[in-house]
Amino acid sequence: MSPIRTNVRRLRVITAAAAIAASAVVLSACSGEAAPKETKEAIEPSGTITHLTHLDPARFEPYVEAFLEKYPEVENVEVQRLTDYPNEIKTRMSTDDYGDVLGIPASVTPDQLPDFFEPLGDREEMLKTYRWLNKSFEDVVYGLPDLGNAQGLLYNKKLWEGAGITEFPTTPDEFIRDLKKIKAEYPEVTPLVTNYKDGWMLSQWEGYRGIPSNNPDVTYDMTTWSDPWGSGNDYEVIDGLLYDVAAAGLIEPDPTTATYDETKILIGAGTIATMPVGSWAVFRAGGDIEKAGYDADDIGYMPFPVQHDGKFYATTGPDVTMAVSLHSDNKVTARAWLDFLVGESTYSEDLGGLSPRIDGSVPAVLEDFVSQVELFSLNPLPVGKETLWADISNASGIVLNDGRYRQELIDAARTGSKSKEQLFDELNAAWEAGRQDVLG
Repeated sequence: MSPIRTNVRRLRVITAAAAIAASAVVLSACSGEAAPKETKEAIEPSGTITHLTHLDPARFEPYVEAFLEKYPEVENVEVQRLTDYPNEIKTRMSTDDYGDVLGIPASVTPDQLPDFFEPLGDREEMLKTYRWLNKSFEDVVYGLPDLGNAQGLLYNKKLWEGAGITEFPTTPDEFIRDLKKIKAEYPEVTPLVTNYKDGWMLSQWEGYRGIPSNNPDVTYDMTTWSDPWGSGNDYEVIDGLLYDVAAAGLIEPDPTTATYDETKILIGAGTIATMPVGSWAVFRAGGDIEKAGYDADDIGYMPFPVQHDGKFYATTGPDVTMAVSLHSDNKVTARAWLDFLVGESTYSEDLGGLSPRIDGSVPAVLEDFVSQVELFSLNPLPVGKETLWADISNASGIVLNDGRYRQELIDAARTGSKSKEQLFDELNAAWEAGRQDVLG
């Protein structure tokens, strides 16, 4: 059910890409500054706030209207889009001017959360209501997820079925076999698109962590390993599959050119068969596919090709974790908007996401997928060690949440410049060096 709609009022849509400097700026927080002045506006929700997002601001219109109806003293929720969100938000966060509500970028480490964002509450208490409170530090929550994703692959049903594939592959070898069937049946089709050009899309492979081992504690366990790319470990399976698909010529002919905005339409058009991406794409890409004149019903969502005891598993986690800026001059209204959007509105369901609320429902577009998999979430690192995995990842130079090392993996696979074993030996060595550097 959609929120109550009233006359569109006081909603200002701003596109801010042109206003932001293109150069990358390292995140930093100023210390010793005076706290924002308390005003009468902060007693009850009122005035104006700014919400920074990577999405089309029009998506927020019905929720802004409902929020303004609930809080008539609120004058405006300015929804501002940053088209290159990860880089532009870094630039904004090098100042005190980064809106009132925003998505926490992946580059912010857990120990940096208190430097940039308002505390929202005790983690143990908030877990009674919400899932995926990953953006926490020392048992304090700093962000709420807008919606949840499951991790699998978007696929074109007609192409897979047309190649004679009637069941989902249960192993990486079966998956590659099926991609080869598609290539043989449809020579002009790209069996799997990597979206190499958009580095952020390669970071989608990071979402499969935990699935090969069916281990919710894999993130912490990795901090004790010297060889995450060792035989049978999660990254050996995940990155091994990516390498093998690229080496077999089953990806886009020129990975340096295609972008996600193009390929999401092409999978609907039937020129791409498979795309590794979170379940958020089922709804969002589906809408764009329909607008382009193709049938979104041709698109489905399949599990990552690994089973345990005859069952598929899929990790779940937040899409975007939203927070209140530490430097907001209207924190009461910002918090009210955050609580309303996440806790009261139908935002997550309307956008095809899993509800961040424990008592929330599964959206219709994911019901079929959810019925075929067991969902689980990765456990957070222990208190006092929240930054350990990220610290090792960064110290190693690999930076697992960044897509660049997987670009290098694809390059090596396509050219044959390095074998999979050579790459994994190098990655293991870099990881262990970073681990020793962090642990001393």
